[in-house]
Amino acid sequence: MSLVSILYNFQLIKIAGEDGIASFGALMYVSYIFVSLFLGYGIGSAPIISYHYGAENTSELKNLFKKDIAIISISGIAIFVLSEVLTIPLAKIFASYDETLFQMIKRAFRLYSFAYLLCGFNIIGSSFFTALNNGIVSAVISFLRTLVFEVAAIFILPIFLKLDGIWLSGVAAEVFSFTVTLICILALRKKYGYF
Repeated sequence: MSLVSILYNFQLIKIAGEDGIASFGALMYVSYIFVSLFLGYGIGSAPIISYHYGAENTSELKNLFKKDIAIISISGIAIFVLSEVLTIPLAKIFASYDETLFQMIKRAFRLYSFAYLLCGFNIIGSSFFTALNNGIVSAVISFLRTLVFEVAAIFILPIFLKLDGIWLSGVAAEVFSFTVTLICILALRKKYGYF
């Protein structure tokens, strides 16, 4: 994540200068709060999933999987809506003194908020496979999400979308990661019996 932040800063200083870096800092502070909900849920639910997998209780594993999907879906939509509704008040916290910076942060929040619709699936997907004792799949999902897809998006999207490409890099990474997570879930469903 530190490497990715450096790359964001590198691109932002080129495209938007100091205001871009300040906007990214504000975005990451707020994003960490929202994403922490998914991280906490993943860490909290993993031992329960692991226990039922170890006990070969596939009916409860299926039940937990369905609940996870429902909770993640509802939470993702709720966080997206909350992020959109709170965009202006949150942007004012960071930049009420500078209209240009305020507008940049507001735009960053609005675009990046779409990432919350899918990031829960990717975070919980990685956690889910860790709980099923499949560290390789978990690591692949996490590595692709946080490094490969995001780094590629940071360098490719700004070519076409300029500053908006930077703010949409996280969204693009989540979309591609969701595809990988979905493929893994479908490919391994019979092996683990979660649906």
